[in-house]
Amino acid sequence: MSGLTAPPPPPAELRGRLASGAVWGQGCAVIVGSARFVGNRGLTRATPVPLASRNERAYTDTASPSRMDCRRCGTPLEKPGDYCLVCNTANADAVVAEFDVDRAELTMLAEDEVVGHTTITTRPERDEQLTAVQLRNFAGRVADEIRRKRPDTVYAAGDRDPLREARAQLHHEFYRVPEAGDDDDGDVVGWVLDRRGDRALEVVETPPREKIGGAHSTLIGGRKGRKAVSTVADHPHVKKIVPGPIDAGGTGSRTGLRAKATRAGTNGNVRLLLRDGSSVQENRIVTTAMDRETGERVRADLNDALAEAGLREE
Repeated sequence: MSGLTAPPPPPAELRGRLASGAVWGQGCAVIVGSARFVGNRGLTRATPVPLASRNERAYTDTASPSRMDCRRCGTPLEKPGDYCLVCNTANADAVVAEFDVDRAELTMLAEDEVVGHTTITTRPERDEQLTAVQLRNFAGRVADEIRRKRPDTVYAAGDRDPLREARAQLHHEFYRVPEAGDDDDGDVVGWVLDRRGDRALEVVETPPREKIGGAHSTLIGGRKGRKAVSTVADHPHVKKIVPGPIDAGGTGSRTGLRAKATRAGTNGNVRLLLRDGSSVQENRIVTTAMDRETGERVRADLNDALAEAGLREE
């Protein structure tokens, strides 16, 4: 067609990486040998940039160990933990993803052994519209790295926006590590290794709106009350929210609506306590937790989400 020029083919070093359909742009890049390949904004192509001029905030690299052979057939793998296409063998059964606004740290595990690390970084955008594209591309790069491992389970922690976007692009068993993992001095990988023998919590794929139901349909607090319930319903380990009756005999407050997930029961379920002025409403939350300990992890995560939404009751 006249007037249109097809983009040049990707460098040979990147053809294997582009086969997954990743779109290059918004600051995502990969280092191969002595060159850094960064996607031009809005284009599905790659441009080599010398390492000396690379932006340290926007590259993908693999940390030690830098070389690994397939544990079954001995074929050299491009990256530690990669799935072996020669003998169809997984070399990592779990991936731990730690998200920040500008980077994601991936740690590959084979049983109780750490077999590799990968860091994926991105350059956050100031423009709101560009931020959505940057976030989608960043999460897409993380999802691509995880797919090439074909793990049984993905454990994720950290910043919620890229975490949620990456989870939406993956179809693996997905377990969100609660903030309680900070009890191990922020060692998320150590937290996961200590609990590898525990059964991972089931991820609920039901849309948040369909999780809300019961004999009582009224929620206190108007729009903020609905926002609090929707925040809880968006959690991947929440099965159902059953609104409770409204008690109007509480102590008055001028702080507006406040929300808090209360202590888990022995069955792992928790309650969402809403306060608005003198009105109080206790809503039952059915989770995928199987006991009080795992229910407490879900509770802590829910309270973190409510705090981020500006609704947390102290």
